[in-house]
Amino acid sequence: MPVFLHVGCGPKRKNQTTAGFNTESWIEKRLDIDPNVQPDIVGTMTDMSAVTTESVDALFSSHNIEHLYPHEVPKALSEFHRVLTEEGFLVITCPDLQAVCALIAEDKLTEAAYQSPAGPIAPIDILYGYRPSMAQGNLYMAHRCGFTQKVLTGTLLSAGFKNVAAFRRTHPFYDIWAIASKSERTETELRELAGAHFPKGN
Repeated sequence: MPVFLHVGCGPKRKNQTTAGFNTESWIEKRLDIDPNVQPDIVGTMTDMSAVTTESVDALFSSHNIEHLYPHEVPKALSEFHRVLTEEGFLVITCPDLQAVCALIAEDKLTEAAYQSPAGPIAPIDILYGYRPSMAQGNLYMAHRCGFTQKVLTGTLLSAGFKNVAAFRRTHPFYDIWAIASKSERTETELRELAGAHFPKGN
């Protein structure tokens, strides 16, 4: 059975990843910096030495990469690329700064952009990290870099991924989703992966 690595999983499990991964066909391995969330592997995006080279068929990263400093991003993506099998692929999602900055340009920096289960989320939270969590001492929540669809796509290609398909969602999501393939894939193959792993609708 194929294995996907759930990077920066936090307390989340397979049923909170993608429809494509949330099936009996995939085995989930969870990796996180925090041992309290009981991951299978304790590690960071920039040092996944506990994961064998070319040992996972896919990798899922949701709202992790923005927590890195810009100079750390190539190292993390190099690690993602290393652990994937030759036919492997990455599904990654992060905040969309283009959508967030449109709100900031309207002078709505601290106004609620949408309601989350944790409470209202303002552009300042999407840009710099969720303020209530950081106020309670969880500085892992701080955001240190950011992406637009164009920049995320270019960054993935620069990291050695052969094909990238990406799209952005505006209100109430303000996020970018991308699939990056380690080996060459046809447009049809990329569309099939996107259909299985991208969220439906806007």
